Amino acid sequence: MTQLQTPRLRLEPLSQQHFDALHRLNRDPVVMRHITGRPDTPQDTQDMIDRVQARWAEFGYSWWAFMRQEDGELIGCGCIQHLNRDPAGPLETGWRLRQDAWGQGYASEAARHMVGWAFATLAPEQICAVCRPENTPSSTVMERLGMQFTGTGRWYDMDCRRYDITAAQWAASAAKTRYDAEA
Repeated sequence: MTQLQTPRLRLEPLSQQHFDALHRLNRDPVVMRHITGRPDTPQDTQDMIDRVQARWAEFGYSWWAFMRQEDGELIGCGCIQHLNRDPAGPLETGWRLRQDAWGQGYASEAARHMVGWAFATLAPEQICAVCRPENTPSSTVMERLGMQFTGTGRWYDMDCRRYDITAAQWAASAAKTRYDAEA
């Protein structure tokens, strides 16, 4: 399983050792309002870890824990996975952060490295991301990645805005230039 390094984070495949910190993140109703609309139960968090570990085994990618290098704290998590959990769907990136980590550039930093790794390693034609229309902080991160709004649809049982970036767009993006400098 692949671990990634960013200037301030270590992204490590989500595993059972992350349960307590992940559950603290996932049970925060403010964090989860745009993701599931409700806080996770302990069983929801365990089911996520089990699903993620199965995907790492099957695909070689899934969700990473975002570990802050300065103190080893789990401050969020993010993924490369198939949109809507459908293996026939395009690759998707996504993330969530603890509230105390918002507004510090961690989501953009982690997303650059997840997307950069995916294009370099998996070589997809494109990567997408989705968010609820009111989740402007996430759509801002998508735009910082060089992603373009492509429309609305229903994914994960929610109405979402979708953003895409092709391999060629990524290669020409400022986000890739920054990723190359950080990697």
